[in-house]
Amino acid sequence: MTITESDLPGVGKKFEIELGGGEEMIVVIHNTGKREVFRRRDPDADSEKAFEFSDDLARTIGSIIEGAYFQPVEPETQETTLPGGILLEWYELPPGSPLVGETLESADIGNRTGLAVVAIQRGDEVLDSPGAETTLREGDTLIGVGTPENCAAFEEILTE
Repeated sequence: MTITESDLPGVGKKFEIELGGGEEMIVVIHNTGKREVFRRRDPDADSEKAFEFSDDLARTIGSIIEGAYFQPVEPETQETTLPGGILLEWYELPPGSPLVGETLESADIGNRTGLAVVAIQRGDEVLDSPGAETTLREGDTLIGVGTPENCAAFEEILTE
């Protein structure tokens, strides 16, 4: 899959994404925040406008596609790569984890591993930007951001 990016002076940016079989998706992001999605069925065809989104709606749809709202696969960790090779991963605290009962402050995850815990899913509740006083519980799903090395270091302390 090839993605080509080009400036549209006075308009914004255009991204052309090869989908295979000669088909392309074109995304135009306007300076105003508006997004337009076009489809080109083959290299010789004209682009057909498929969708137009406001900035907020486009970001919500992007989060859904990325998997921030629902993860269809449930391996032990879920990996999403952000720009710059930074990973966004989900970790469930297993029974017997040494982190269960610790607060984020006492667990010292950031200093020990470099991983930043940005949210905790606890049942149907999501604790966004959890504070240092947040106590970790068995079954919590920690959403962390870090480099592959940070993630590997966190996985080691998850089940020490």
